[in-house]
Amino acid sequence: MPTPKGFARAIIVLTTVTAAVMELVDTSIVNVALSEMSGSLGVNIEDISWVITAYAIANVIIIPLTGFLAEYFGRKNYYLVSMVIFTIASYMCGQSDSLIELVIWRFVQGIGGGALLSTSQSILFDAFEPKDRPIAAGMFGMGLVLGPTLGPTLGGYIIDHSSWPLIFMINIPIGIIATLLTFYFVDKKEGEGKNKANIKVDYTGILLLMAGIGCLQFVLERGQSEDWLNSESIRICSVIAVVGLISFVAYELNIKQPAVNLRLLGNKNLAFTTIFTFVAGFGLFTSVFIFPVLAQRVLGFTAYETGNSLLLPTMAAVILMPIIGKMMSKGVTPVPLIFIGFILFSVYAFMSAGISPDVGKADFFYILVIRAVGISMCQLPLINQAVVGLAPKDYPTGISLNNMVRQLGGAVGIAVANNYVASRYAQHRTDLVSAMPAGSFQLNERVNTIAQGIIAKTGDVASATSKAYASINYAVDKQAYYLSYLDSFRLIGIFFLLVLPLVFFLRVKKKSAAETASQMKAVSESH
Repeated sequence: MPTPKGFARAIIVLTTVTAAVMELVDTSIVNVALSEMSGSLGVNIEDISWVITAYAIANVIIIPLTGFLAEYFGRKNYYLVSMVIFTIASYMCGQSDSLIELVIWRFVQGIGGGALLSTSQSILFDAFEPKDRPIAAGMFGMGLVLGPTLGPTLGGYIIDHSSWPLIFMINIPIGIIATLLTFYFVDKKEGEGKNKANIKVDYTGILLLMAGIGCLQFVLERGQSEDWLNSESIRICSVIAVVGLISFVAYELNIKQPAVNLRLLGNKNLAFTTIFTFVAGFGLFTSVFIFPVLAQRVLGFTAYETGNSLLLPTMAAVILMPIIGKMMSKGVTPVPLIFIGFILFSVYAFMSAGISPDVGKADFFYILVIRAVGISMCQLPLINQAVVGLAPKDYPTGISLNNMVRQLGGAVGIAVANNYVASRYAQHRTDLVSAMPAGSFQLNERVNTIAQGIIAKTGDVASATSKAYASINYAVDKQAYYLSYLDSFRLIGIFFLLVLPLVFFLRVKKKSAAETASQMKAVSESH
């Protein structure tokens, strides 16, 4: 198949990167709209979080199966259908008037979106000659970093100026245009979709994966709000997750044509690379989750201000990604870049854990630039490192496993952060309250001071004391949350430092230009 040139290539780049960014934006855009959505639908904040959970479960299930589905149905056909599914589901999300309806369509949207992320990368790489594919990887890496960060900014702007359904409806014109451009400008690969008869569908493996990963994601996302094993649904899903995943691993290791070839994890380099990828996904998605909540709940930022604080420093990663791609195309080994990236991300995490409660918006800029640079140094090198030591025929599966682990790391990270913040909040609140016990001189003096201020402003003597206690309770709550978010940043930093010694187990191999081109081609075919 001839490589497209000029205008045709530009259209393919624009279409694929936009589709990938659109999918990634939808992983985080609702984070700043949960309060408005819960009020509009008449449910509490715990229930509305199902909107995030449903999308995450669908994404984690579909990503490892994308390579098989694209091969079975044909890549272009699968991409087009997925784009249509995503666009229609976006419209139905915006039209939903009940929580159940919204959650169902969010799940469907996640099924379509997972394919967009993976297949976009494949189509983009095929638009470039092998020697130029590291640059294409850099372009795709820009979307990989920009998408989750752009979500809170765009969502915040919409919430400040419109209403939550527009969060989903903006996907419709983008999806329609991307579908038309794909239909007219993206060519089918040679032989695409023609060996369907030779492909045996691993129905058992697919069902076990869906049951195991889906239930695991549910337990991680909902465990804290459902009180863990005190909830019957959590107990049932925990059993299904354990049985499903163990059965999935055993079954996939013992059939000839598995949906996901887990045998490759016997390669030491790939096994250790997946550990780094898991932690990188953990840090990327968790930091995007924690910072907006800290900024709005404790620091008083608006939704739009929060998004802008994240977006502007992230442009450093957008600039760096193509540069790193070019470096790797010239033979720079990925391991030193991974090491530096993890160091920088841990520095960012520990600096964030030391911020004061009166920090301003501008004070975050340089801290978040360090985060952006750290992410840039990790993402593309980890994709490349995943295939070192594998046979060329195993490149696609190795990279596909790596991508799945990154998404799973992000899902686990958000769940861990939620649970960790809740437990640390309870501990910090207890400590703060015990430092100022009821009836103590310090507490009485503080209450009297606040009450006198209320009386001076409002003249309300009757309720001044109760309002003073409420004010102190709010301040204690705010301080407890502030300390718990700092603890969460510290936890992220510890995770990144703990895996650093494992860098010595990563294989370093000097590659020829032909090997580099072959590896980058494999990235395009891994989905």
